[in-house]
Amino acid sequence: MAGKLKITLVKSTIGAKPKQRLTIKALGLRKMHQTVEHQDNAAIRGMIDRVNHLVKVEEA
Repeated sequence: MAGKLKITLVKSTIGAKPKQRLTIKALGLRKMHQTVEHQDNAAIRGMIDRVNHLVKVEEA
């Protein structure tokens, strides 16, 4: 877990629970199909696990 992750929002947060919306916001995602890069670490992996049905993750 030393590389980077590309995280893309692929599903809307309209029907998501409030905690999931906050997690998406904390990842830096605001719009559909927006992509952000984060370091691959345990905290980011935990956030991705919480909203894995809303995002697509690629190794960068």
